[in-house]
Amino acid sequence: MARFIFITGGVVSSLGKGLMAASLAALLQARGYRVRIRKFDPYLNVDPGTMSPYQHGEVYVTDDGAETDLDLGHYERFTGVAARQSDNVTSGRIYQQIITKERRGDYLGATVQVVPHVTDAIKAFARTDIDDLDFVLCEIGGTVGDIESLPFIEAIRQLRNEEGRDKTLSVHVTLVPYIAAAGELKTKPTQHSVRELASLGVQPEILLCRCEKPLPDSERAKIAQFCNVRKEAVIPALDADSIYSVPVQYHGEGLDTEVLRHFGIHDAPDPDLTRWYDIMDRKQHPEGEVTIGVVGKYVSLPDAYKSLNEALVHGGLAHRVKVNIRWLDAEIFEQADELAANLEPMHGILVPGGFGERGSEGKIASVRFARERGVPFFGICLGMQMACIEGARNTSGIEKASSTEFGPTDEPIVGLITEWMSAEGLQQRGANTDMGGTMRLGAYEAKLSPNSHVAAIYGANEISERHRHRYEVNGAYRESLEKGGLVFSGMSPDGMLPEIVERPDHPWFIGVQFHPELKSKPFDPHPLFAGFIEAAVKQSRLV
Repeated sequence: MARFIFITGGVVSSLGKGLMAASLAALLQARGYRVRIRKFDPYLNVDPGTMSPYQHGEVYVTDDGAETDLDLGHYERFTGVAARQSDNVTSGRIYQQIITKERRGDYLGATVQVVPHVTDAIKAFARTDIDDLDFVLCEIGGTVGDIESLPFIEAIRQLRNEEGRDKTLSVHVTLVPYIAAAGELKTKPTQHSVRELASLGVQPEILLCRCEKPLPDSERAKIAQFCNVRKEAVIPALDADSIYSVPVQYHGEGLDTEVLRHFGIHDAPDPDLTRWYDIMDRKQHPEGEVTIGVVGKYVSLPDAYKSLNEALVHGGLAHRVKVNIRWLDAEIFEQADELAANLEPMHGILVPGGFGERGSEGKIASVRFARERGVPFFGICLGMQMACIEGARNTSGIEKASSTEFGPTDEPIVGLITEWMSAEGLQQRGANTDMGGTMRLGAYEAKLSPNSHVAAIYGANEISERHRHRYEVNGAYRESLEKGGLVFSGMSPDGMLPEIVERPDHPWFIGVQFHPELKSKPFDPHPLFAGFIEAAVKQSRLV
């Protein structure tokens, strides 16, 4: 029977609950246990698909087409367990389901209330598809005390009573701030946060205390006394030099040992942390470095490209090199004098996904720079589309080439995708369809040209990658683009939708319609990112 670990946060947001959940799951997994992590998000959006990246960071997409919180990316990267639609739920989705049932009359005239209807829906979500698991880790978004998170805390309280304390555990992530003027760490915020949680009926058994200075033994004892937990269950969590050293750090502080002690598990094998020690060694002792320019739209908030950032790091780990990422606003490249000054120092240029026209001409200009200068280029989603528009304009003689996403055009190199085949059958969309959940989402297969560069990189002729987009490269222009040197080396199985383009006459020039960063892991770097960084290393030796 699966055991539940509930993870809450207090004092302030952004304490790293998601990273903590991922690290604890990795430690339990390293001991041989089967784990899954779930995220409860209190906001009223049905999912983050329509939220601005500046509001919420990136949208993480699962194989089964769910648009989810970026923390699910941490979960996958640390455990290798593929996330599913059932691993992320929001207040919006729960209320949407309940109201739909109420309108249908499913409640037979009963008054629909937060308790029991909303809390029952939350509990049902937590218990879905867990028969083959040893541990289910449930992270509650937001901060204890927030109005919107109250139904989730109440659901936890009920679950703990129903499952029994021997099958459930509450871990509270809190802050022990350092007050420079006083020269000491302060435990009062943690005391107040735990008291707030306990007042809602949930007494945590383990406290993970984020702090920037070592937590003295006396302060651990003080926190334990006032918060009603064991001293050994007060786990210091200092800032780490890399997120990939956090599992080893938490193990050293006894987090996984204390979790197993709570569940009465005393015969667990020691964790095999070999992969994490190897990652740390590669990260801390690089044998070179490269600089990658990411020409994007949301570069002022790196979390908007969280998986991309990590995938580039993974590519560096594969070759034991440090990857320096330069986030470059595409709009500045609409001025010619800015282009060379910013891109000449780069050993590789990457144009990531995005939506809307802003910065598009700057992205096209950066593609042209990479093509003409022989700099390794990687285009992802919109980046591939910009590569096709650049090729159409400058190597295929289609001067007015553009995308219908940017407005009416006589030469729609890129257009709105209106139908495609999925596992559920034919999917159809129109220009006026609701934005939420109406894109081509999730994992789709592609066939690669046998003698192509990408087939050599993957070591296969058939692949499966995750998508998130409304627009596709127009296959009607394939012949014109290929005459200009841009080869369509990957297509959907039915041969209708372009998936990958490349330039055989270029050192490394690849554009993909999907998002390979979503499948990259530190212990299993995605082959395209490993190949891109390898090309960047070669480029660094030429400049």
